[in-house]
Amino acid sequence: MSTPSRTPEQEPSPDRAEYNAFFPSPYSLSQFTASRTGAQPVVYDNANPGGRWKVLMVGTDERYMTMANGRKFSTGNHPVETLLPLYHLDQAGFQVDVATISGQSVKLEMWAMPSEDELVTGTHQKYLAKLDNPLKLSDVVQTALGPNSPYLAVFLPGGHGAMLGLPQSPELGQVLRWAVQHDKLVIALCHGPASLLAAQVGAEGQAFAFEGYEICAFPDGMDKQTPAIGYVPGPMPWYMGERLKALGVKILNTDITGRCHQDGLLVTGDSPLASDALGRLAVQALRQRAA
Repeated sequence: MSTPSRTPEQEPSPDRAEYNAFFPSPYSLSQFTASRTGAQPVVYDNANPGGRWKVLMVGTDERYMTMANGRKFSTGNHPVETLLPLYHLDQAGFQVDVATISGQSVKLEMWAMPSEDELVTGTHQKYLAKLDNPLKLSDVVQTALGPNSPYLAVFLPGGHGAMLGLPQSPELGQVLRWAVQHDKLVIALCHGPASLLAAQVGAEGQAFAFEGYEICAFPDGMDKQTPAIGYVPGPMPWYMGERLKALGVKILNTDITGRCHQDGLLVTGDSPLASDALGRLAVQALRQRAA
């Protein structure tokens, strides 16, 4: 059922692959996506001499978010929020392993791919095999989190898909608590901080691992506004900011300006607008730890 105040251009577009599922409206795509990001190529001195250190990216393997009205939103990880930070990590010499909960492919919001941005599309092609055939997160937990782990950081890309499965994952909870205990970086962007909620799974009765941290993230206030222009096909099923704040996390921003912030081991950004700057900040932080 249409929202009366919406114009036809603001109506979500049907996803013909799934019943009662929708892509963002043409109007919202015109406002929030573009064919180019404006990011420029960068050359780093090798921040990972000898190739010792890796970064673990944990993506979503789920496509559809069921909204509060029962409609499904065709989502995944946002391609800019995934691939621009990956570009910087790769350019700085860090090998990136990709994992999902199931070991099934990472789902990307291809409707948001900046098709004329060679920096982003080139990174997509370079990492396509890993995105299509990721590691299974439970295998990573069992084999790669010991005292000699090669991972220097965990990267949680954004997109509403980061709210699907990952916040409830015991395996991701183990990864995040390990990262905090061993002073590894945690890099999260836009809706990616929703995945931080996993740190409480399997740690009942303990303090939340990210209690007291300050972050930038996509604001709940905007998630409450986007149904009006058809970016999502209904109200959110839950709000990331509300749950993080209830666990003692402070969200610094109320809008999206491309703001990034580092609080100790936690490196965050507010939206796709922050993707390029977040990648640069992450490389800077990784360089200090890899030295």
